[in-house]
Amino acid sequence: MGEATEQFFASLPARAPDIIRGPIDGTLQINLAADGHTEHWYVVLRDQEIQVSREQRPADAVWESSADLFDRLVTGTAQGVAAMLRNDTTLSGNVLLFLVFRAFFPAPPGTRDPRDLVRERHTPPPIRPQSGRPG
Repeated sequence: MGEATEQFFASLPARAPDIIRGPIDGTLQINLAADGHTEHWYVVLRDQEIQVSREQRPADAVWESSADLFDRLVTGTAQGVAAMLRNDTTLSGNVLLFLVFRAFFPAPPGTRDPRDLVRERHTPPPIRPQSGRPG
């Protein structure tokens, strides 16, 4: 298991209020396979809170992935939905929980929020004081 994944899960409770915008209530079991063993992460999503533990329990959704792919997801070098469409990872149960959870993954390196680009293009230039007297 990579250090990036460990740090990612440790950061979730503090980041949840900023990322979870709507009501949510469910559990997500994440199983990450590497070198013949599986690491288990149990995530409880409730309102704007997340609780994380290293348990294997029944959940509303179960996500199976390689530890390597998950490391790439948490560093922004892979995309969760694309990985599912390629069958690199699987999900069973409540898909909505995955869609909410994926908001915690960072954007790919070098990407920018399109809203920032629009703001930059449509921001009027600053008004500069004119020199001299009006005449």
